Amino acid sequence: MLGRRELSEAQVRQRLSRKGYDSESIEDAISRLKAERSIDDARVAGMIARTETHVRRRGKPRVRRQIEAAGIAPAIAARAVEETFQDLDADALLAAALEKRLRGRARIADDREFRRLYRYLIAQGFEPDRILARLRALRP
Repeated sequence: MLGRRELSEAQVRQRLSRKGYDSESIEDAISRLKAERSIDDARVAGMIARTETHVRRRGKPRVRRQIEAAGIAPAIAARAVEETFQDLDADALLAAALEKRLRGRARIADDREFRRLYRYLIAQGFEPDRILARLRALRP
């Protein structure tokens, strides 16, 4: 199960439960895996944060939600997000997400596209004021 990718403790518990293992066996397995450092929620949170920012180009709130959706504690998620974003330029990340969506075009066609891009970037976890400033700069 852990051979393909990193999993959080909650994800391992869920998968073992789905396979029909009893709670005592699951607890024993989790304890052993934690002792061997085969599962580490902080490491998984960092991996998710890097993937969400570098590959999917998402903002802080969206990255944090993804980490918490993996069953990782909010405090660990917040720490992973802060560590990941301290090395990133939020404006460059927003520009990259917008460039990908515009597919090489330098300008926004009309107000309808402006609104569509705004909604998309909000859903990706970027701050509204940064989005508006960037989109206004690309208006015809």
